[in-house]
Amino acid sequence: MVTHFLELNVYKKSFELAGRIFVLSKRWPPEERYSLTDQIRRAARSVGANIAESWGKRRYEAHFVSKLTDADSENHEVEHWLLSAHRDGYLSEVELNELVDPKREVGKMLGSMIQNPAPFLLR
Repeated sequence: MVTHFLELNVYKKSFELAGRIFVLSKRWPPEERYSLTDQIRRAARSVGANIAESWGKRRYEAHFVSKLTDADSENHEVEHWLLSAHRDGYLSEVELNELVDPKREVGKMLGSMIQNPAPFLLR
């Protein structure tokens, strides 16, 4: 039984992905600092933050699902920024795939939790 959000695989994967994005984005050009770099870092970090927030709202299914939906939305935004970084030449095809694949895995996990929140709710 999961007793803390830190134990959730979806949180662990999203946290790891945000860290990988942070490291890779350090090499992007300075002119991208306030646009692409900040946007992707914020969105990637927000996925895990919303998962953590959802954990605190497990007494109320609608609130729990709402925060998970926010996490899912941010996860989709991450993909947009990854595709933009690739298009603009800041990520290779290999790097893109190494980031998009776990991002999509996080999305599937979030989707499963959204569709079936009952096992996570406090009763």
